[in-house]
Amino acid sequence: MAPHPGIDTDQIKEKARKDLLDLLQGVRGKKNLVIEKSLAGPIGLFLKFSTLQDYGVDKVFFLENNNVDVSQKNIIFLARGENASQAIAVADQIKRLQKDSSIEHDFSVVWVPRRTLVCNQILEEAGVLGDSSVEEFPLHFIPLEQDVMSLALDDSFSDLYLRKDPTAIFLAAQALMPFQRKYGLFPRIIGKGDNARRLMDLLFRMRSEASAEESTSNSPSAFGMIPSASVESLIIIDREVDLATPLLTQLTYEGLVDEIFGIEHNQADINTSIIAGTQPNSTQQSLKRKVQLDSSDKLYDQLRDTNFATGSRLLNKFAKRLKSDYDSRHDAKSTSELRDFVSKLPSYQSEQQSLKIQVGLAQEIEKQTLHSDTFSRVLEIQQNLIAGADPSSQHDAIEELISRDIPLPTILRLLCLESTVAGGLRQKDLDSLKRQILHAYGYQHLLTLSALEKMGLLQSRAGNPLLIPGVAASSSGGTNYTAIRKPLRLILDEVNEQDPDDIAYVYSMYAPLSVRLVQCILQKSYITSFTSPNAPNTSSSHGWTPFEDLLRNVKGETFSRVQKGDNEAVVKARHMLTGQGGKKTVLVMFLGGVTFTEIAALRFVAKQEEGRRRIMILTTGVINGNGIVEGAREKGDFGKG
Repeated sequence: MAPHPGIDTDQIKEKARKDLLDLLQGVRGKKNLVIEKSLAGPIGLFLKFSTLQDYGVDKVFFLENNNVDVSQKNIIFLARGENASQAIAVADQIKRLQKDSSIEHDFSVVWVPRRTLVCNQILEEAGVLGDSSVEEFPLHFIPLEQDVMSLALDDSFSDLYLRKDPTAIFLAAQALMPFQRKYGLFPRIIGKGDNARRLMDLLFRMRSEASAEESTSNSPSAFGMIPSASVESLIIIDREVDLATPLLTQLTYEGLVDEIFGIEHNQADINTSIIAGTQPNSTQQSLKRKVQLDSSDKLYDQLRDTNFATGSRLLNKFAKRLKSDYDSRHDAKSTSELRDFVSKLPSYQSEQQSLKIQVGLAQEIEKQTLHSDTFSRVLEIQQNLIAGADPSSQHDAIEELISRDIPLPTILRLLCLESTVAGGLRQKDLDSLKRQILHAYGYQHLLTLSALEKMGLLQSRAGNPLLIPGVAASSSGGTNYTAIRKPLRLILDEVNEQDPDDIAYVYSMYAPLSVRLVQCILQKSYITSFTSPNAPNTSSSHGWTPFEDLLRNVKGETFSRVQKGDNEAVVKARHMLTGQGGKKTVLVMFLGGVTFTEIAALRFVAKQEEGRRRIMILTTGVINGNGIVEGAREKGDFGKG
């Protein structure tokens, strides 16, 4: 019985690559490609521009720039089909080209991941539907790493919690269904949160609809199939159940790179002077270079999930090893040994370049963190708030930061963190802090503050049910961190950052609630050891057992549902054929986004579970605290008080 190889991310990439190239090949001759900006990064993960040229693409334009030229007869538009504004932009550009060009163009519109009625209607009303060939490109989960896949929906957090747009839930369900077709039904779907429940309901509905379709068409059934022998379960975590974690400053190496430079689709734009290790001059300051940050860089792969405090030691160790390997050339005594060294030179040069980049990044991070009084102050406030200190005792420090005119997102993250973990701010304090923000940063941020309130990130304590003893979070405005902080051991006084034994190392003291919830399912004995030390062993129990009462303090619905096949005899036969001796895969789906620190924490859990199961992380997108508050931030300028 061979162990299950896990979900093949390379195969998913190759299929996406083939599907897109087939669409391009379907348009004969040279062509210009007009692509939505938000799709360029995800597509770049599995397809290089040189390959596009091999398939006849002459020039690539961004849809948002509205600058496609008339140099080619064939013009292909690639945009998200769920976004009406992009459909309007496509229609406008087709009309402009028809008006300005002296030749008759052949237009192709490719909607990602599907063609929608809204997009059809917009093209029809603009009078260009009949002049265009319309196709679909079903791009769903895009592998970022072997254990992480994303829908790359950059606005999924603000869509779900600000605009109350459920599109991300539907797209997540659409993306999960092919896994069930290929690997079998998820035997158990477990989740926490209202949107997580909606996703589960949608998966069941899609399964029944597909089964009904197949029964009427007499085609072979995919959804009358049986529970998977290779996937153990699907765990769905609604971001809303743990809003505090992404608001905190990430303290892993990769997390801090994301906080300071921003990582998008495994790449970061880094100032060339940082990589070169030189002081920027007036001309160099604006020169930036894209740096690839993924497991193809062996040094970065070692650093990414460690606490940044250990980074210098690892970099030093890597540099010594590289120097030792390079100096070994002096010990070569024969031509075969010299030939062996020469064959390794490209690898040494690649490692040397990687070391140069990572040292440059680490030095810049140190400068902006360890050597920054502001960073230390912000981190101290965050750690006091998450540990349960009196929130009002932090207001003087927050007011001081406002008076020093530090970036608004930093201030908003602190206020939202206080509101989230303390069940809101006192009305008097909230009004005072709002007033100071408007005076310091501009009155347009009345709209920003209003948007944060709609998201549930900023609220007053007046009438908050969390302040009434015995009221559970699921019937109130948010998660009751006070009630779960100690039972779930969210705060650890002592954390071994060099050789961690708990996920709390990713924040140097705080264990992300979202990952603790996953541990409640996968590592019951460990969680029980500090929730109920004398309780009987519950490692063999399923779902949320025995933590149901505790989870009443966490926002949203709690559910665990088993999926069964239509024919139990077939179930047994298939399980006998496929075997159950190999490791199974647990899919952990974050609806609304996941941070790099949570990914690091889940990899820590996966390492502990290595002998029993694999963990595959799925998400609507990778987020951080700045991205969350930027989604609410008003970009206009009404002036300061």
